[in-house]
Amino acid sequence: MPIPYSEGERRRWRSARVDNASVAIRVARARTRSIKTESKKQLLRLALNMIDLTTLEGQDTPEKVHALCRKALLPFQEMPDLPSTAAVCVYPNMVPHAREVLGNNSPVKLAAVATAFPSGLAPLPLKLEEVRRTVAMGADEIDMVIDRGAFLAGDDHRVYEEIAATKEACGQARLKVILETGELGTLDNVAAASRLAIAAGADFIKTSTGKIKPAATLETTLVMFEAIREHYLDTGEMIGMKPAGGIRDSKLALHYLVLLAETLGKGWMTNQWFRFGASSLANDLLRQIARREDGHYQSPRRFSVD
Repeated sequence: MPIPYSEGERRRWRSARVDNASVAIRVARARTRSIKTESKKQLLRLALNMIDLTTLEGQDTPEKVHALCRKALLPFQEMPDLPSTAAVCVYPNMVPHAREVLGNNSPVKLAAVATAFPSGLAPLPLKLEEVRRTVAMGADEIDMVIDRGAFLAGDDHRVYEEIAATKEACGQARLKVILETGELGTLDNVAAASRLAIAAGADFIKTSTGKIKPAATLETTLVMFEAIREHYLDTGEMIGMKPAGGIRDSKLALHYLVLLAETLGKGWMTNQWFRFGASSLANDLLRQIARREDGHYQSPRRFSVD
């Protein structure tokens, strides 16, 4: 259950300041970490298992969603021992089509964006009805967007109440709260929005919709990790994290995993608590994994086009 909203809590969220220089130093250090060959092999497979394969385009069709789900279940047919991805993420109207392929006992979760994605600008009753309908159609997870305008205007109570109401509308589905960090302006705002979302009941906090730039960065992700760590130390409750947008190559994905391990620890090194919102990352991971098996890079044509 979310903690009761109070002016004291609001002041705490807003008053904490991020040490930008310290963030930069820690990110630079994570980028230089050396990963041994066997560990890298394991981390590449883990990263694949943490991806939310996503299609959120106007030209999405049932056939495209079916293909995405088949890839999520079996990322590379020539290597059937590879893990599945964590989830597929689609628009609400595509949830039934995704469920046709995933079935009811799939290791791949079915996520859907809701609450007037990507702007978040719709009346709350309409957003909540969209969430309830999407869950009823078979979604395991809901990715919601906060009203960034309300947050930037200082109306934290409105943002809090919308998250809490959305969490209730989710029922048994897990809720990922998208902050759209590229629109928040400062790391201080990212920290405050992270604390607010966690207090209001988020199961995951997520950087971005992927529709604007900048999307995920190591800096914003570290600040969000720290908000999660603070909450865990205060309550013992684990909250998930999902950087999304702009993570396209394996090298960068490994930097994120280093930062995750060094900040939150081993308990978060699973797709139950960490996801990549990065469909284009999957093929680069597959190329890197295949290279370690075959000894050379394969043509991109060997891998399905997302």
